[in-house]
Amino acid sequence: MSVPRPVEAADEQRGEEILAVFDTAFGELLAADPAAFRVKFRKMAASAFAFYRGTACLFYHDLERERTASGVTGPFLDERTGRVWIHGDLHAENFGTYMDANGRLIFNVNDFDEAYVGPFTWDLKRFAASLALIGYTKALSDEQITELVEIYAGAYRERIHALATGAKNDEVPPFTLDTAQGPLLDALRSARSLTRFGLLDSMTEIREYERRFAPGGGSMELDAATRYKILAAFDGYLETLPESSLARPDSYRVKDVVGRRGIGIGSAGLPSYNILLEGNSDALENDVVIYMKQAQTPAVSRHITDRAVREYFQHEGHRTVISQRALQAHADPWLGWTELAGTGQLVAEVSPYAVDLDWSDLDDPEEIAAVVADLGRATATMHAAADDESGHSLVPFSTERSIDAAIAADEEGFGALLVDFAHAYGARARADHQIFVDLFRNGRLG
Repeated sequence: MSVPRPVEAADEQRGEEILAVFDTAFGELLAADPAAFRVKFRKMAASAFAFYRGTACLFYHDLERERTASGVTGPFLDERTGRVWIHGDLHAENFGTYMDANGRLIFNVNDFDEAYVGPFTWDLKRFAASLALIGYTKALSDEQITELVEIYAGAYRERIHALATGAKNDEVPPFTLDTAQGPLLDALRSARSLTRFGLLDSMTEIREYERRFAPGGGSMELDAATRYKILAAFDGYLETLPESSLARPDSYRVKDVVGRRGIGIGSAGLPSYNILLEGNSDALENDVVIYMKQAQTPAVSRHITDRAVREYFQHEGHRTVISQRALQAHADPWLGWTELAGTGQLVAEVSPYAVDLDWSDLDDPEEIAAVVADLGRATATMHAAADDESGHSLVPFSTERSIDAAIAADEEGFGALLVDFAHAYGARARADHQIFVDLFRNGRLG
């Protein structure tokens, strides 16, 4: 017979802290859709890494507390490197494939729902801790985890320095079918084998010689009033698209609209809609599916007090799109924003070419090390993209030169900072996961 784990006073205190952070981050959405959050919390209960993925709010709460306690912004941070466009939720599973506006399959960072402007080290710390958690689940030793974090830091530093010193495009190419290797190339090849017709076949059907969304599969029929509001919001969205996205006059004719409700770790309780559009020809296999979903408040934004950053965005939909366009070269041509019932919405294509990096079969330490080095390079390229050359006035300086200079002042300390944080916060997240599971199974999470 199993013996219940004794509850320590520190666990009780941390549990109350977790509940308070969750109430701030999720309270309103949880009250509106508790069923969706039960699904979210069960997924988070599955592992410490799943818990970590769903708790960016707790991560930034802890970073803010650390900063407040020390009275400093942190090593490697100044008025520039503390004001860089960041991903906001950079963990080991937020990398995958997409087809860019030029028709090239790219492997890079994905999922920009939490993107914002803040300290560049916050992205690196969040990734490093996720690496410690994945290493732990794969039974890697502390020394092996240390080595992986050092490899990530070294690859990031090398790529940032190359970009800061004027490396040519062919010296720092993106990860494509021609340049990627190992699991990254596998993901790109998997994406290449997918088709738009396959996606359409899974979501739609032909009725009376026209394509429509198929019933079931989580879709919900809309009443006439809601459909009218969605179409009005869609018209507003079209005004945010680049002209190149609307080359064919009827390439944005709406064929059908259905409702959906997010139940995943990151989208629980957020209402969303799928919209079926006429493609770039009369052929039914060229139709396009886009989604419109309520954009969320990024966790990191609660800890950034810079008024210029806060006042730059019209709403969260605008913030998500502007951030993704800044961080991702040649982003989805259907990426745009709109408002629905006064709330900011993110709009983008349901891509048939999206394949996430699969860690399940990555067990060989040497292969993991090679992947981690590539992810370090991808992170550096992302940080370097969003600066004075990205077309946005919020970060009017060269981020790669600023970051390069900051790291150059303490080369050895850079990797050591990430290693120490990875081990410390990895242990913290594993302990928090157990506390969270006890809170959830005892009915204390709403």
